[in-house]
Amino acid sequence: MNRRHLLQLLLAVSAAPATSRLWAASATRNRFLLIFMRGGYDAANLLVPTSSSFYYESRPNIAIPRPGPTPDAALPLDADWGLHPALRDTVFPLYRSGQATFIPFAGTDDLTRSHFETQDSIELGQVLGGSQNFQSGFLNRLVSVLDGARPISFTEQLPILFRGDVQVANMALKSLGKPSVDSRQSALISEMYKNNPLSLQVAGGFSVREEVIRDLSAEMEAASRGAITSKGFELEARRIGKLMREQFNIGFVDVGGWDTHVGEGGAGGYLAGRLEELGVGLAAFSDELGPTWRDTVVVVISEFGRTFRENGNRGTDHGHGSVYWVLGGGIRGGSIRGEQVSVRQDTLFQNRDYPVINEYRSLLGGLFARIYGLNNNQLERIFPGAKSRDFGIL
Repeated sequence: MNRRHLLQLLLAVSAAPATSRLWAASATRNRFLLIFMRGGYDAANLLVPTSSSFYYESRPNIAIPRPGPTPDAALPLDADWGLHPALRDTVFPLYRSGQATFIPFAGTDDLTRSHFETQDSIELGQVLGGSQNFQSGFLNRLVSVLDGARPISFTEQLPILFRGDVQVANMALKSLGKPSVDSRQSALISEMYKNNPLSLQVAGGFSVREEVIRDLSAEMEAASRGAITSKGFELEARRIGKLMREQFNIGFVDVGGWDTHVGEGGAGGYLAGRLEELGVGLAAFSDELGPTWRDTVVVVISEFGRTFRENGNRGTDHGHGSVYWVLGGGIRGGSIRGEQVSVRQDTLFQNRDYPVINEYRSLLGGLFARIYGLNNNQLERIFPGAKSRDFGIL
């Protein structure tokens, strides 16, 4: 095994306790999970503007039918909005019980419409147009102002939003049954780094990996007997739920496959399948948390929305404004939140996209203030230059 590659692997899963401050807010009781839908999902077919005739004119092939008795119809949320029918048995019941809400016209003011540039700018959470510090992500800055934070990224590589002064563990949960380094190799590698300044990080990396595998071994054995399906996001979400119930309280996971330029589908098809898998995972996550779900907040975001009109390939292209999801057992859900505009041609941004009128740093800052009781100085440290806003979700 290449030594440099091995060292990178170990550092990826190494973890140190989050730094605490006398003035830090407490993170002990509450749990926060951020889910990033990478690829820019079509928010207009998730939260359907059912009162807009312009929506149906703009999408002759991929529009979701208005609420009605047929199984392909949008699920009614209020007089203006409906939900994609793929979420009928998962997220829709959470919405109706007040445990889920949606914020349309949400996102970043970044106008590049580039997946990578927009994802990076969101994860950094810094002022657009200024100098960017790519070693300082907003979730790491959140952890730095909290006492008792136990963060983890459920990813193969540490994402930008967790880069920073606080060391954060990261570990993908999809392939735990096939560890790349066994216990014998772990011992040999630890001995190799015994007198090296990196010895503590190497040992910490193995410790985190072995602890996670040990805690999930019973679940993994059950899954191999067919007790839990591994389709889509569900198995990973259940593993995340178990770990966040017992060990960690701030988490991140990303889900890819949302770039729907061709053959997006409407009530059925590609996007519907992806939404169904995500919904099943979210429901499984809430179920796995049990009573802890009351103190958990989940936010689902994407780098941008997509063009409001369908393209010639029955898909949608890179857009601007999106729809964010917020779920949790203790939130005030069951309604659509944030500022809104009527969905018409003259309200589109640049005559093509949803506008952004609910800026993501303002939204997340307001949520962090409510979840952790943060003051303005702490919020400024997390999102410099942003004005946090309470959307009434908590």
